[in-house]
Amino acid sequence: MAEHTFHLKANWPGLRNDVGEIETGNLKMKISIPPEMDGPGVGTNPDEMLLGAAATCYIITLAAMMDRSSLDKESLTMDSVGVVDVTKGVITYKKIIHRPVIVLKTGATHADQQLAKRLAEKAEASCMITRAIQGNVEVELEATITTA
Repeated sequence: MAEHTFHLKANWPGLRNDVGEIETGNLKMKISIPPEMDGPGVGTNPDEMLLGAAATCYIITLAAMMDRSSLDKESLTMDSVGVVDVTKGVITYKKIIHRPVIVLKTGATHADQQLAKRLAEKAEASCMITRAIQGNVEVELEATITTA
């Protein structure tokens, strides 16, 4: 069994509407509350970071699965949306929607398209971030698969 550890340093010098910093590995960012929640909107925020973690985990997992399956692609892009609900002052991260667009190489067969669809679905279930938030945040998949 291999175990990996990741470390993050955070500094928050002020109160609610101030700006802090985080640093981990290759990421060094300012952080604050987003303007949608009446914050200053400087740098990134936990909502964007959770969406970023889920999206990058998913797309990297999908690319690795496509590579292992020798499924050639022209491109792999994705838009993701995070839905946060605020009811009676309680903030809840409700849902993440991934919308990957897989463009297979010219000459891809129907079987290749079916494989791409299966891998897109399997990647969502296999991503460690999706598994970590499972039961707390709903994750939806709206995959588009085409051929160049």
